[in-house]
Amino acid sequence: MINMVLASNNEGKIKEYNELFFGYNIKLYLLKDLNIVSDPIENGTSYIENALIKANEIKNKTDYYILADDSGVEFEALGEHFPGIHTHRYALENGGNEKLNPKLAKEIGGSNGTFYCALALITPKKETVTFLGEVKGKVANKCEGNNGFGYDPIFIIDGNEHPNAYYSDEIKNKMSHRAKAVKLLLNYLKENNLLD
Repeated sequence: MINMVLASNNEGKIKEYNELFFGYNIKLYLLKDLNIVSDPIENGTSYIENALIKANEIKNKTDYYILADDSGVEFEALGEHFPGIHTHRYALENGGNEKLNPKLAKEIGGSNGTFYCALALITPKKETVTFLGEVKGKVANKCEGNNGFGYDPIFIIDGNEHPNAYYSDEIKNKMSHRAKAVKLLLNYLKENNLLD
């Protein structure tokens, strides 16, 4: 059994990771479950750097595996790599995704985009590895679906007819940027005989 702490206190995030790790011998904890307090300044210049900042912040506070992530979306119509590492802040500055998503659908519907998820893993031996998952898609012309958060109601992954929020968790978790990053992580654990 792998005991792993997610460098987060986000209940929604741990739910998603638990679904992605389903069937594997991994027990996930939030920071608060282990009485770890952490709120680092994410001032990296890439998704990988921000994930590493979160993971390294708690490196000496636990002997469990540490998993940290950072994700974002980049829309071609908004300029190169934008909003990128500022994805969350960009939504907040524009009244949250409930206000921003319909605006983006109207103004840049059809624009190509890419969702990224970076993972940083620190093992109990304090070895660090990183993984990057990505999915390409486009901005929908209208919001659709109620299952999901952030930009899910307007991001259509290439090959799909509807935005992410239209699909069930089970379907979404097979094709998301986070699912792709987790697959790389699981392959690493298997190849190094760290996973039963």
